[in-house]
Amino acid sequence: MDKPQWGYWCECWTEDLDQQRRPALLASIDAYSAAQADRWVAIALRAITPALDSETSDEAWDWLYEGRIETRRSLLRSEPCTVSITQDRIRVTWTIRPVLFVPLAHRNGTELPACAYAFRPGALEHPS
Repeated sequence: MDKPQWGYWCECWTEDLDQQRRPALLASIDAYSAAQADRWVAIALRAITPALDSETSDEAWDWLYEGRIETRRSLLRSEPCTVSITQDRIRVTWTIRPVLFVPLAHRNGTELPACAYAFRPGALEHPS
C-alpha cells in the first residue's frame, strides 16, 4: 500500500457488567471492504452461538439473518456500526468504523542521525 486507502477498523471488546473495570479489547482487524468487515463479526458470532443461552443465541442469529444487511448498508454509507450481545453479565461488542489507512513511511534510503550509531545494546550498566 503506497497511497492512503479507505477501509474499516474493526474491534471486539468484552466487558464484565458486574465489575467497575473498563472494557477490554479482545481482538482487532483492518478490513478493506464492507463485506470483509461484517464477515469478521459474522464468523465470530457463528463460532460462539453454540455456547450462548437460547435467548442470546436468538439475538445473534437475528443479527446474522436481518441485522447484518443493515450493518452492510450503513458501512457502505461510511457510517460506523456496533453489534453487541450480553450473556451472564458479560457484554461482547464489535465495532466497525470507516477509516483512511495511511501507509507508514519507510526509512529506505534515509540517513539515520549520528546519535543512532552511538547506542550499543547492553552498553549501559545497571546499578546493583
